[in-house]
Amino acid sequence: MEENKPEEFKRELGLLDGTMLVVGSMIGSGIFIVSADIARQVGSAGWLLLIWLISGLITIIAAVSYGELSAMFPKAGGQYVYLKESYNKLIAFLYGWSFFAVIQTGTIAAVGVGFSKFAAYLIPPLSDENVLFVAGSFKLNAAQIVSIITIIFLTYLNSRGVKNSKILQTVLTVIKILSLFGLIVFGFILAAKADVWNANWADAWSTKAFNTETGSWLPISGTALITGISAAMVGSLFSSDAWVGVTFIAGEIKNPKRNVGLSLFLGTFIVTVIYMLANVMYLAVIPMQEIATAKSDRVAVVASQYTFGDMGTIIIAVMIMISTFACNNGLIMAGARVYYTMAKDGLFFKKAAELNDASVPAWALWAQCLWASLLCLTGKYGDLLDFVIIIVLIFYILTIYGIFILRHKMPDIERPYKAFGYPYLPFLYIIIASAVCVSLLFTKFSTCGWGVLIMLTGIPIYYLSKPKE
Repeated sequence: MEENKPEEFKRELGLLDGTMLVVGSMIGSGIFIVSADIARQVGSAGWLLLIWLISGLITIIAAVSYGELSAMFPKAGGQYVYLKESYNKLIAFLYGWSFFAVIQTGTIAAVGVGFSKFAAYLIPPLSDENVLFVAGSFKLNAAQIVSIITIIFLTYLNSRGVKNSKILQTVLTVIKILSLFGLIVFGFILAAKADVWNANWADAWSTKAFNTETGSWLPISGTALITGISAAMVGSLFSSDAWVGVTFIAGEIKNPKRNVGLSLFLGTFIVTVIYMLANVMYLAVIPMQEIATAKSDRVAVVASQYTFGDMGTIIIAVMIMISTFACNNGLIMAGARVYYTMAKDGLFFKKAAELNDASVPAWALWAQCLWASLLCLTGKYGDLLDFVIIIVLIFYILTIYGIFILRHKMPDIERPYKAFGYPYLPFLYIIIASAVCVSLLFTKFSTCGWGVLIMLTGIPIYYLSKPKE
């Protein structure tokens, strides 16, 4: 009988598992709701599809660029490891600190709340309007309890070993892909109308913004258009995020030098195709005005009602519950591996560097669970997404620039896979993502500024907690 705890991860995940983790972590509730906000910001069919397409393409460029890094450093920790190798421990720590403080835990909280919002569709007492406890300005509602319970349950499941969570991830993601394709196909067959499609495409490229107070459209151009596009891209980029999770679990993937990069490409490609088809279906079924004014932004619910009648809302609610549940399982599984790797470097709580009997970093999983659950209680989910997206983009830019640095710094290291289209495509990503970051800081400074501030508070923490050399 073994007395020692395992020192190494078990390589139990194949290419299908890696791809399903990418797809499952990427598709949360975004595709069901984000198109409403994009429609309000830019107001035309052509621009709606273009914003989804640009987001999809730069996500695929980023993912295939990461393939080079994942093949060079096929171990747990992913992006954190790439930043440490490209720059130094401080930059890597700032990523890990932001990742624990906001990026991963904030996303887990937001996705958990997405789950509870749609659970309340089926069981009304679970809604956020059902306030259970009040103390001063703090209110605890049923939706927060539901989201915390799902996070605790998934953390428990993940702490029992990677096999259970792998099976759950693959099964739920396959259901999710099939049900989304079902919604798209039935939407086209049962609800698409030529007059709706033609009306939506009549002035496909004229940009206008929707004024929610007056309910009217205003033409926009110049600065207002750039502002509108960057605000619209927050949602589509967030919906296309979390693909990087598969790099964190590289230590548990069979043949990681091949399979991590391949699952990054396949996963991001599949999701981009699904997102584009879903939006084409929305435009064939729903007039632009209704996309922009969908109740609570639930565009997919409107499409589903046109397609399936009154059953439509229930169908979408169940789909989003499956979708967000699988999404959070992937996020929870991947996140803990980053804290594990940081702890190994002496940059996080020592206990996070231990694996339990099931060869998973259980302490790191529960620390993540506790903080994500506390974030569920803040109630500011829109703000959380703004906090998250700006930091995520900054670190994606740094990581992809790291490919250029490592080509000079480590020219002789084996690169089983090279970044596709290097140096042009990685450089294109850096330019587009930088432009989005700059315009976000101008247009959403109140929230994105906080995101950057949270990241920078990691600098004194790093120097205070750094082990004395």
